[in-house]
Amino acid sequence: MAGQGNDRRRWAAVVSIAVAVCTVGLALVPPAQAAAPEPEQVASVQDLLDPSPPGSNDWGCRPSEAHPEPVVLVHGLSANQGNNWAYMAPQLAQRGYCVFSLTYGRNPLSPPPLTQVGGLAPMEDSAAELAAFVDRVRGATGAAKVDIVGHSEGSLMPNHYVRFLGGAEKVRRYVGLTPLWDGTNTAGLAFLNRTGEQLGLGPAVGTVLDPLCASCRQFLRGSDFLQRMNSDGGPRADGVDYTMILTRYDELVVPYTSGLLDGAHNIVLQDGCPTDLAEHVAVAFDPVTLQHVLNALDPAHANPVRCLPVGPDAPAAS
Repeated sequence: MAGQGNDRRRWAAVVSIAVAVCTVGLALVPPAQAAAPEPEQVASVQDLLDPSPPGSNDWGCRPSEAHPEPVVLVHGLSANQGNNWAYMAPQLAQRGYCVFSLTYGRNPLSPPPLTQVGGLAPMEDSAAELAAFVDRVRGATGAAKVDIVGHSEGSLMPNHYVRFLGGAEKVRRYVGLTPLWDGTNTAGLAFLNRTGEQLGLGPAVGTVLDPLCASCRQFLRGSDFLQRMNSDGGPRADGVDYTMILTRYDELVVPYTSGLLDGAHNIVLQDGCPTDLAEHVAVAFDPVTLQHVLNALDPAHANPVRCLPVGPDAPAAS
């Protein structure tokens, strides 16, 4: 009887961890604000299934002297290129940048609506997808390097490419929105994961979670992925200029200070703009964030950031 009780407690722990982690993943889906692409932008069946945000993926774009590096936008967990970058992609394109984006890390075995989103694969696999995409962008534009702007998982996963897949020679500037270099303990998930491992549930938890979201446990504080990322002197790669943009109201990166990166330009939105209440998802739709991103991409022509009142759910301002 005692053995059966222990088994029930173990499986209850598995279910609790699985539900909690999957809930966080689904909570990361940005608002569906992407506009439909113009007819001339639709080049394939894949484009119909995964439309680019406005202003992105013009493969005839050639970088200007003012903006010589194309900008590659990398979405967050359970998002896609269209919904994550509906605001920022057209804003960058209007300012003369060649803008490119992708949806990476899909899991075709996931149930709807997760089949339409990315970031679910192991981050090592997603980094390989990003590496191939960056090479495609460089080949199409003739640029030697790109700038990366990433949100949430997109602020962390690309650094695997930079550090371990040769990306440091191909990336000039790296801008992270709501980053999490030390992982997150949202809703105590890191504690639940550690507890599961102490109960001998590591493989069982992986059996439940990984087929749906193989990256989810990689975000948790103390994960093997994060330990490797922070090894050998820390995450930063030589020759890459890092800017990290954090919000005190981040409910998914807990604590928000997990996004601070030694040696980077670290910006907490509320330090310069107390009326900016943007939470985790809203940061990608925040006009104050946009000003910081523009300054990070072109520091030689940086402008003072104008503080604006921004609600927790920032609309896509024009």
